[in-house]
Amino acid sequence: MPDDAMTETVCVGTIAGAYGVRGEVRLKSFTAEPTGIADYGPVQTEDGARRFTINLIRPVKGGFTARLIGIETKEQADALKGTRLYLPRTALPSLPDDEFYHADLIGLEVFDTGGEAVGRVKSVQSNGADDLLELHGPGLKNTVLLLFTRANVPTVDLAAGRIVIDPPEGTF
Repeated sequence: MPDDAMTETVCVGTIAGAYGVRGEVRLKSFTAEPTGIADYGPVQTEDGARRFTINLIRPVKGGFTARLIGIETKEQADALKGTRLYLPRTALPSLPDDEFYHADLIGLEVFDTGGEAVGRVKSVQSNGADDLLELHGPGLKNTVLLLFTRANVPTVDLAAGRIVIDPPEGTF
């Protein structure tokens, strides 16, 4: 399995910038239930140097306005723009067998149904309705986006660090 899979922390959101002048932030949540980002306990920066308790205020386009305990001014909130927020994996619930954390999929090797290597998962993107796997590899001129459905991705084997895909005709 790739070293970066099964990481100790999982990215659950990002700060999109300040909202107003009183230290509130615009927050994008990556949790399955978007309001869940505030339910699992304090979040931390990627390096673990800073921790924040989140109080969601209200939904806004693309996320929420939120107050982070300890952030009191617009300038402090502005300084956090682009900060990714993480939780320890142990704070997150266990998933059913057919669900996966995005962090577990990134870096996995990708094979077609004939066993031929296609590349690796570069990222997992959410478009609101479905997830897309961004695939890259030496045989691909550009990255390829593949809808992450059971039909397109019949096998995800985290223990072996591999995914088997059966993409629609013309995807590659």
